[in-house]
This record gives sequence, C-alpha cells and structure tokens, in this order.
Amino acid sequence: METNLAYELEQREEIIGGKVFMMSAPTLQHIFIAINIYRIFDDYLDGKPCTAIPDGAALFLEEDAEEYQPDMMVVCDPDKLQTDGVHGTPDFVVEVLSPSTGRNDKGHKKNVYEKHGVREYWIVSPGDQSIEQYVLENGRFVLRDVYSRYPPFMLKRMREEEKAAVVTEFQCSLFDDLTIRLDDVFKRVT
Repeated sequence: METNLAYELEQREEIIGGKVFMMSAPTLQHIFIAINIYRIFDDYLDGKPCTAIPDGAALFLEEDAEEYQPDMMVVCDPDKLQTDGVHGTPDFVVEVLSPSTGRNDKGHKKNVYEKHGVREYWIVSPGDQSIEQYVLENGRFVLRDVYSRYPPFMLKRMREEEKAAVVTEFQCSLFDDLTIRLDDVFKRVT
C-alpha cells in the first residue's frame, strides 16, 4: 500500500570536504539565537546596500564544491545573491554551535571562511551564552574577543567593581555604528 504524505520533511545537509553531513534539527535555543541575530542585522541594514540572510540559505563558495548553511550571513554584493542561495564569499557569517555541527564550525568551516575572505565570523555558544568574534586581518582570522552573558546568579555574587567591568555589548567590526547587545542576542534563551 502506497502512502501519500501531504508534506515531506526536508533534510538539512552540508557538503564539507566532499562529504555530506546531515544536520540534526536545531534546538529552540539555537533557533532563537539565530533569529535574534538575523533581526538585529536585518533591522540595521534596512535601506542599506548589504543584505542579512537568515538560516536555511545555501552558501556556495566558488572554488570549492561545497555547500554550507550558516545560521546567518551578511552579503554586500547583490550579484552573489541567486535564487538557490549565496554564490561567493559573504562579508559576515554566524554559526550557532550544536552538538552535530560544533566541530566543523570551529574547525573546517572556520578555515574555509578564512581562506575565502569572510571579513567577520562569529561562533555563538548557546550553552555558554557567548560569542567568539573573529575579524579578518592580513588574510587570517584574529580573535577580537569572547563576549559572555553572565547569568543572574553570577551577577548577584559579584562586587560592584566586577559588575561594572562586565561587557554587555560590543561593536560589529563591519559597521562602526552597530552595537550588539548580548541581551538581544540571547533573548528567550535560558
């Protein structure tokens, strides 16, 4: 007996190093973080020449027969935007860590993004509520800083001078007037 489904579940995959990697369904924390970052950039870029691209869009890098699905990208060259995804190097890429992708996000993909000249790369950890901000300098990614959102119980234990030293926002290197607030990135994340 043949079963007709009203819909088919789309399998998410990436092609990395010539191998197909199936991507597990993201957690709600992962989804919220990716949406929050997309909204920050989409709102900021409204009316500007660059475009924020949300999770789910394919990224095809010209020299490599590889396909990636970053959690968020910014592309400033409209010629790279095609119906099936982004063809060529985005200016900015965000990867939100998950158990099934973390190793590639911190290793192979980071190296490929660096090689292709992505100008800024973030690795976001939902568990730590942290962002590693890498900026391309002389063809190499340099870790600018790691920004962490402190949970309320830790803040309660800090002395006032320690609380005053806690970084709660930072600048995106691509846009001098875009301030990223950690509370906005990790909104609805517990």
